Amino acid sequence: MTEISVAVQTPLAKLANEFCEVLKLFFKVEGFAIGDAPMGFKPLVHQFSEENGQWSCSFTFEGHIMKKTLPIPAVEDERRELIHKRHIKRLCKVTLYELLKEMTGVHPPWGSLTGIRPTRLLYERLADGMTMAQAVLAVEHDFDVTPEKAELLREIVTVQQTLPSPNPREADLYVSVPFCRTRCAYCSFPGEAVGKGKLIPPYMQAVLWELGEARRLFTKAGLKLRAVYVGGGTPTALGENEFTRLMDAVMEQFPDACEYTVEAGRPDTITPGKLSVLRRLKVGRISINPQTMNDETLRRIGRDHTAQQTVDAFVLAREMGFEDINMDVIAGLPGEKVAHFAHTMEEIATLKPDSLTVHTLAIKRSSRLNLEHAPLPDAFDAAEMVRLGGETARALGFSPYYLYRQKYMAGQQNVGYARKGAACLYNIDMMEETSSVIAVGAGAISKRVFPDRELRIERAPNVTNVSVYIDRVEEMARRKEALFL
Repeated sequence: MTEISVAVQTPLAKLANEFCEVLKLFFKVEGFAIGDAPMGFKPLVHQFSEENGQWSCSFTFEGHIMKKTLPIPAVEDERRELIHKRHIKRLCKVTLYELLKEMTGVHPPWGSLTGIRPTRLLYERLADGMTMAQAVLAVEHDFDVTPEKAELLREIVTVQQTLPSPNPREADLYVSVPFCRTRCAYCSFPGEAVGKGKLIPPYMQAVLWELGEARRLFTKAGLKLRAVYVGGGTPTALGENEFTRLMDAVMEQFPDACEYTVEAGRPDTITPGKLSVLRRLKVGRISINPQTMNDETLRRIGRDHTAQQTVDAFVLAREMGFEDINMDVIAGLPGEKVAHFAHTMEEIATLKPDSLTVHTLAIKRSSRLNLEHAPLPDAFDAAEMVRLGGETARALGFSPYYLYRQKYMAGQQNVGYARKGAACLYNIDMMEETSSVIAVGAGAISKRVFPDRELRIERAPNVTNVSVYIDRVEEMARRKEALFL
């Protein structure tokens, strides 16, 4: 990708960052400014006006110009401002996209879309009365999405429509265990390496107390439990006694969920004892996540385990009776070529998990990979890895059931695939943001989804630092009460 620095001059300054995201579809944006162009920055000039019942939008960049108009929607109710704001944003982004596409000759697979939840566009059109076929064609036309990506959206929404829909009087429970044996180089999640384990006893005391407060909040708010997810970090990084104590408390306080998932995560933290606890408690779904089946890459990214340990942990879980095992892999890891990822897919196919999540590496600002400027596969190789991941999943008989696009990605998307009956409700709820969640633990974020047409969402985050969380756990509980009561 060509590297550029851009200064956008626009009468709609609030949309400037949206314009930057469109630029990133075509260029590697090294510098971005709003207003007059600093030395070395290319000016992107935006003009916007309203007259004769229509909006007019134009962009000028490096001697090229693109102009589009749109009739102003006639809306007279309280949603007028919101709908107008949405249409203006889409008009501007599509106009800039068409300009850059014409300039560069590049057609991004997701077209002009920069949002992280493209399935919403399909749902919007279905809600407006379109058939599925009409909605797919509309998304292709309106946003220049390729037929392949539009078909992926159709498959995902079709699967989701077969599953229990979220109810406004339901909520999920998330429990955060922010500890890992070692910290992966790409990780930007809140959490700490276990180290000598000094923080684990006070953390356990705090999170178990907050868990009890969450139980009381469910009751006070009149909420029914939907799905439970114990994640992190790596929950199985806890010692067997602490892990047993946590899981016993979760199941005692929150019985009768329609789904329980525990991130067994790192195979080097999985023991027969911990798996026995999960079997005793009838936890249905676990994740054993290799990320890659190449030992050299595992060392490079700080995973501190081998591919064989992943195989051994998976076989052990199967032998102990687990019938719903997910595996996560990451396309675009540093130093990997398409052949490396193909090897990972061959190993996954041999193990035959029940679901497979294909992530594309996202380099967040706080991750070690970003700070060290690690060499990464180019976008073409990353896209081929994503394709191989989907091909492997389909060969296993899986269907895609959720999609999440991240910014700052090496490739295109994260997709969850599953056999029939193994789609994770919690994952869908989080990715589609259609269900409320009460979350406990450091870095956990509770959110309330209000059941109006626009699916208004408000959040109550817990502090991410483990020590600060321990000291302020009562405040975290009160934040959730203020959100839900």
